Amino acid sequence: MDKVDSVEKSAEKTDLILALNSGSSSLKFGVYYRGANDEEPLLTGSADGIGLSNGSLHIRAADGTSLVQRDRIHESQSDALAALAASLVADIASTPAAVGHRVVHGGPNLCKHQITTPQFLDQLRSATHFAPLHIPQALSLIAAAQSIFPSAAQFACFDDAFHQTIPEVASHLPLPQRYFDLGIRRYGFHGISYESLVHLFGAKLPERSIFAHLGNGSSLCALRNGISIDTTMGLTPTGGIPMGTRSGDLDPGVILYILRNAKLDVDRLEDLLNHQSGLFALSSGESDVKTLEERARSHDPNANDPNARLALDVFAVSVRKTIGAYMALLGGVDLLVFTGGIGEHSDNVRSAATNGLEPLGLTADKIQIVPTQEERQIARHCREMMINRCP
Repeated sequence: MDKVDSVEKSAEKTDLILALNSGSSSLKFGVYYRGANDEEPLLTGSADGIGLSNGSLHIRAADGTSLVQRDRIHESQSDALAALAASLVADIASTPAAVGHRVVHGGPNLCKHQITTPQFLDQLRSATHFAPLHIPQALSLIAAAQSIFPSAAQFACFDDAFHQTIPEVASHLPLPQRYFDLGIRRYGFHGISYESLVHLFGAKLPERSIFAHLGNGSSLCALRNGISIDTTMGLTPTGGIPMGTRSGDLDPGVILYILRNAKLDVDRLEDLLNHQSGLFALSSGESDVKTLEERARSHDPNANDPNARLALDVFAVSVRKTIGAYMALLGGVDLLVFTGGIGEHSDNVRSAATNGLEPLGLTADKIQIVPTQEERQIARHCREMMINRCP
């Protein structure tokens, strides 16, 4: 039996769910069926480098066998989704009964996972000003999925839904109440990732936990009994700790100074804060942590890069300060989890981010590295919504 035959045999499972997790230049996905106790993967993969010259498409069977691995330039996420759909037809001869979309932000009125309807799409479109970089992309991908899979139910899973539990002391920003009433508040993101960790630990999750999702976009979350009580990202995913190309939190005076003296308009300022800041700015042009680590530890004096070291130090210290703050908020910590590409794979960042916290009670036995399962968590939510909408 070859690799395609094995997938086709698994495809006898019904009610497949396609989970889509879109990034700025990538589209991660998974096709899941309902197993005995959980959503089980049939296919997983990603389209990377969307819109770039180094684009690629990778699709793997549940056992890790490569089904598709090719270089291809995808002009958009919709183009990447069409390529995925063609592969689904070729490899499993089936289409999904439902498609789940990770939606980063929906503003104050859209904060629950739900089925997409024309009314929902109108509401999401009207909330574009809360996430002008993310909502148009989500709307475009939902429209593409509706066109490619017309018989599938489409569900939106919001990245900020998990943080609806944070108390007013964490959600309220120190601005006049009228701005809170307009939706200016702390929302928090990476919620689907954090939910997947809570699901994974289940009853074994201790009372006081800190989760650190560290990747190109990074945030931390303080949890009490599995409930989010504070998180670093705020109104948008630009806030919090410095990230790959995002500034994180800044003194508001910095923004005012740039507006007044650099004469940037809002669009150029937004580009600066989201695409030209963070590690990219500190290192003078590099946001990839693995590359920065190679430059920072080079034994060649001509290749050793102090800017790379500065970028890594600023990032790690920001994470360490947040962990310490959340330990104070929780009254200690029972578990610290690192997840995300950097959190899972960078020993140096994890070590630097936890160095010196032992006297506060953070010991090695409390630290775990756990891969996030965002696509699987999306599938779980979709399955629940499919069941609940059945007559």
